Amino acid sequence: MNQPEVLDSDIHALQQWLRAAWRQLGDPSLTTFSRRELRNQMKQCSADLRARLQMAAEQQSEPVQQPIPAYSRPALRILSW
Repeated sequence: MNQPEVLDSDIHALQQWLRAAWRQLGDPSLTTFSRRELRNQMKQCSADLRARLQMAAEQQSEPVQQPIPAYSRPALRILSW
């Protein structure tokens, strides 16, 4: 896999984890400590997701460089002795 594919799979995995965490947060059987820990993990995951999305945006905004032509006409120069 190349870099963009790895980045996309990371983003997808983080999004899935956050969806599952939100569902788990609604579970009434969670203790106060478990809820706090889950919220802390969700904050960290959200920060990681933001960083990955920023990296993906930077990769998309990089301009495509034009290939250097094999031959270009040199500028006219007059040389004298």
